[in-house]
Amino acid sequence: PEDIPAIVSTGRIAAGITGHDYVVESGADVVEALDLGIGAGTIVVAAPRGKGWRGAEDVPDGAKIATKYANIVRRFFEDLGKRVKIIQVSGSVEVLPMLGIADAVADVMATGTTLALHGLEPIAEVLRTTARLVVNKDSEREYTVRKLVVHLEALLKAQNKKMIFLNVPADKISEVVSVLPAMESPSVARLARGDMYEVFSVVDEAQLPDLVMKLREAGAKDVVVVPVEMLMRL
Repeated sequence: PEDIPAIVSTGRIAAGITGHDYVVESGADVVEALDLGIGAGTIVVAAPRGKGWRGAEDVPDGAKIATKYANIVRRFFEDLGKRVKIIQVSGSVEVLPMLGIADAVADVMATGTTLALHGLEPIAEVLRTTARLVVNKDSEREYTVRKLVVHLEALLKAQNKKMIFLNVPADKISEVVSVLPAMESPSVARLARGDMYEVFSVVDEAQLPDLVMKLREAGAKDVVVVPVEMLMRL
């Protein structure tokens, strides 16, 4: 993934998926068209427990920092007015303080478990990152690229969304609509026979357990819930 920004910037491919951290580290001239919201993590500076460093300001000039994010980490410390020695590595960095090769490390942390297992604790946050769809700046307006962005965005918006359908007696419409969430407003359509209406809306999946109980109390009948595959707001 770390090579994707540079490859996309050449224009040989129009788009790719990589981490925001790799875009920043590479300095590649690409457009981050969409935050995919996955692969979340934070680049942190982590030091051995007991070293006495409570924050980045405690890191002395000349300290050795092991990381694969040489550019990001160097700029981070330069902005603090500090000169540190960057030890650039491509593999695991957590063991290097134990071996006496580095005073601290800078790496992506998701849960902190790996750092803790190696006796390290985060002392400073450097950069938050997630997976991004990156596109070549000259391809950004091409139809195929725009179509890709629109469809990926629609898939992301549909995550954890459900379409709920209800049959509702005419005299209960107001009560049901008042408790039913919607993107704009619930849709209401009269059924072919009887004094009944169909009410439907898109809701968050997490709302369903409590929502179904409220809708039943409001007078809704025959609740049907179906997945939402794509969600586009045009």
